[in-house]
Amino acid sequence: MKTPQGLSTATAAERLRTEGPNELPRDQRNGIVALVLELAREPMILLLIAAALLYALIGDTQEAITLAVSVLFMITITFVQEWKTERALRSLKDLSSPRAQVIRDGNAIRIPGRDVVRGDWVVLSEGDRVPADGEIIEAQNALVDESILTGESVPVHKLARDPGQSHDNNRVFSGTLFVRGRAVIEVISTGSKAELGKIGKALSEIKSEPSPLQMQIRALVRTFGLLGICICTLLVLWIGFSKGEWIAGLLAGLAMAIAMMPEEFPVILTVFLALGAFRMSRRNVLARRMAAVEALGAVSVLCTDKTGTLTENRMRVSDLWSYGADTQHHDVGDAELPESVHEVIEYGILASQRDPFDPMERAFRDLGMRRLKGTEHLHDTWKLVREYPLSAELLSISHVWQAPDGHALIVAAKGAPEAIVDLCHVSEGEEHRILEEASKMAKKGLRVLGVAHARQNEGPLPDIQHDFVFTFVGLVGLADPLRQEVPGAIAECQQAGVRIIMITGDYAQTARTIGRSAGIDTTHVITGSELRTLSESALATRLEQTSIIARAIPDDKLRIVRALKKSGAVVAMTGDGVNDAPALKASHVGIAMGGRGTDVARESAGLVLTDDNFASIVTGIRLGRRIFNNIRRASAYVLSVHVAIAGTALVPALFGWPLSLLPVHIVFLELIIDPACSIAFEAEPEHSSTMHSPPRALDTPILTRRGIEFAILQGSSLLAAVLLVSFYSRHLGHTLAISRALTFCTLVLGNLSLIVVNRSNSRPLRATLRVPNPAVWIIVAATLTILGLALFTPPLQHLFHFARPRTTHLLLAAMAGTLSVLWIDFTKSRNRQAPGAPNPSI
Repeated sequence: MKTPQGLSTATAAERLRTEGPNELPRDQRNGIVALVLELAREPMILLLIAAALLYALIGDTQEAITLAVSVLFMITITFVQEWKTERALRSLKDLSSPRAQVIRDGNAIRIPGRDVVRGDWVVLSEGDRVPADGEIIEAQNALVDESILTGESVPVHKLARDPGQSHDNNRVFSGTLFVRGRAVIEVISTGSKAELGKIGKALSEIKSEPSPLQMQIRALVRTFGLLGICICTLLVLWIGFSKGEWIAGLLAGLAMAIAMMPEEFPVILTVFLALGAFRMSRRNVLARRMAAVEALGAVSVLCTDKTGTLTENRMRVSDLWSYGADTQHHDVGDAELPESVHEVIEYGILASQRDPFDPMERAFRDLGMRRLKGTEHLHDTWKLVREYPLSAELLSISHVWQAPDGHALIVAAKGAPEAIVDLCHVSEGEEHRILEEASKMAKKGLRVLGVAHARQNEGPLPDIQHDFVFTFVGLVGLADPLRQEVPGAIAECQQAGVRIIMITGDYAQTARTIGRSAGIDTTHVITGSELRTLSESALATRLEQTSIIARAIPDDKLRIVRALKKSGAVVAMTGDGVNDAPALKASHVGIAMGGRGTDVARESAGLVLTDDNFASIVTGIRLGRRIFNNIRRASAYVLSVHVAIAGTALVPALFGWPLSLLPVHIVFLELIIDPACSIAFEAEPEHSSTMHSPPRALDTPILTRRGIEFAILQGSSLLAAVLLVSFYSRHLGHTLAISRALTFCTLVLGNLSLIVVNRSNSRPLRATLRVPNPAVWIIVAATLTILGLALFTPPLQHLFHFARPRTTHLLLAAMAGTLSVLWIDFTKSRNRQAPGAPNPSI
C-alpha cells in the first residue's frame, strides 16, 4: 500500500494539465459565434436592419451605411456586456462547485472538485458528494447512496479493497453521496472518464424556473412591447392614409418602434443579478441561484446556527466535573488535572471519531494529546466495532470498542446531560445533582456534555443505546468564543427590521448566555423537545416572540421554516449538515457553510458562506437590498427616457411637423441608455439608509403604479422641454438642420440629467454628486464629447443631419434639457424626513 503522503503538488498539477479538469464537458451554447448570432436576432437589432434596408431601397446609401455600422456597434457593446455577465456567472459556478478534501504532500487540504486528479487520495465523510470514481483504501462504517447511477434508493455498504482485488463494493463513483461513516479513496477516473461522465454528459446544465423578478420583467417587456407595436402601426397608417407618404410613414413607424422598444429591462435584470452575485462572492457570499440574490434583500427572519456561525468554531474544553467523591469543577487551564477527571477525557475521546472533524470532538482529542499522552487513558490501537448515532429521541452518541487483547467490549457515550443521565438510570436525587452541576456550567456560557461508559460481553450487540448498562462518568464544559463582529452585525439586522432566531443544540442556559452576549433577545426560549409537541400553527405563534431555540436537532429546522413561512415571514436559514438540507431547500434563502458544510447542504442552499461567518450574511442582505434598489432606479430611468424619446418621435409625426428624430439619433441615444442602465446604475453604492428600513415584501413590484406614474411624469417633463425648444427654434425661422440639432441637444442633456438625478432616491443632488461612481462620469464625458463633435465637425454634422446653431441657442437648449428634470431633486426633501422611505420614482 502507498504511503499516506498522497500525490505531490507538482504531480497533481501535471496530471491536471495533461488529463484535464474533473468536470463534464461544458455547454458551448454561449460561445462567441453563438452569442453574436443570438444578439443579431434581438428585436432592436432587427428594427435597425429593417430601417437600413428601407433607406437603401429609397436610394439613401449614406443613411443605410450609417445604420448598418450602428448595428455592428450595438452588437459589439451588447456582446461585451453579455460576455462580462457570462464570465461572472461562470466564475460563480466554479467557486460554488463541490469541494473535496485530498491528501497532498502528506497534508489534508480542501480543493475544488474540478481540481481532483487521477491518483489523488480523497477523504470522504458523512454528507460529502464523491468527486470522482475511486477505490476505497480505508473505510469505517461506510454507506453510500448510489441512486443517481442505479436508481436504487437503498444506500450501499462499502468496504476497503483487498490487495490485488477490485469489486463494486470496494469502489465509489462520481456524483454519489456518502451518507454515513468515513473513507479514504484513491481516484482512478475523473471527468468524462468516470461512470457518471459516460452516462450523463447531458447533466452539464440544469434549467431553472423563472424567478419572480424575471416574470415581472417579462410582463413589463410584453406590456410595453405590445403598446409600442400598436402605436407604431397606427402611426404608419395615419401618415400613409392622411398624406399618402407610405415610405415616410414606414420610416416614422420604425423610428417610433426603436424609440419604444423596452429591450433594456431584461439587460438590467441579467447584468445586475450576475454582477451583484459576483460582488457578493468577493465578500465571502457565493450565490448558487439568482433567485436567492433576489430574495436576500427581502429577508425578514434569519435563523442561524450558533457554533461556527455566531462563534469562532474553536472549541476547547474549559471545565471538567467528575461524578463521584470529588465533585469539584476543574479548570482545564490549571497546571495539573487530578486523576478523577482523566476518565472523563478518556471516554469523551472514545465517544468521538478517531480522526475528528467536528470541533467539539477535536477539542476532546486535543486535550487528550496534551494532558494524557503516555498514559493508559489513550487507546489508539482499539478497534471500533459499532456506532450508535444521535437521534431525535435520544441526544447522545455511543461507540463500541474492542481492545486488541480484550474479550469484553467497552462502550463510551457522550451527549446532552439529560440524555446521558437517562441512559445511566440514576436515582432522582442524583439526576437533580448532575443537572444542577450542568446548569452551573451552562450559566458560564459553556456547551455542556455528559459522558458515560459501559462494558459488554462479546456477542450480539443491542439495537439501541438504552440496552447497555451505563455508568455516569462526568460532565465536560466546552467554550467557543463569540465572533468579535457578531454583536454589531446583529444590531445592524435588528435596525433593518430583520429578526434573528438562534437555533442550537446547547443547553438552554448556555444558549441564553451566548444570545445575551450577541445582542439577541433572550426573554423567551423554546427547547427542541417542547417544539416537537407544538402544532404548526401553535409553533408559528410561539416563534413570533421567541428568538432562541435550544436543544434543537437538525430535523427541527424544517418545522421552524414551515411555521415561519406560514406566518408570512421571508426566511433565511443556515445549515451545514446532511439533515439540514430539507430546511435549506424549504426556506426562501438557504445559506450553507462553505468551510464546515457538507456537499448536500451546499447543493440544497441558494447561498454559500465561504468563511462560515454570520457577519457575511448581513453583508449579503445589505448587498441584496442594494441590488434591488438599483434595479428599481435603473428601471425608472429607462421608462422615463423612453417616454421622452418616443414622444419626440411621435408628436411631430402626428402634427405634420418635420421629423426631429431619425433612426441614427435614436441609435445614439440607445448607446447612452444601455451602459447607463446596465453599468452606471449597477455600480451605484448603497445608500447609508439601506439597512435602516424594514424588509420589502417578496412580491414587491420593480415599478409600482405610483412609480410608473412618476417615471412617466419625469419623461413627460423632459419631452415638454424638447418640444418647447423645437417649437421655439421653428418660430425663430431656423432651418430643419439647426432645429434638429437644438432639439437633439436638449434631449441628450436632459437624458444625462435623468441619469444623475435618479442615482439616489433620497439624497439631494449636491450630496449625490459627492458619492463616487466613475461609470456615470465616464458615460457623461463620452456623451458630451461625441455630442460636441456632432454639433461642430462637418463630417458628423452631415451624418446626424445637423447644422451649427448659435452659441446662445445652444445654451438655451442645454438649460431647458437640464432644468426640465432638476425639479425631481426638490421632491426628495419629503423622503429625507423618513429614513429609508422610497422615492416616488420607484
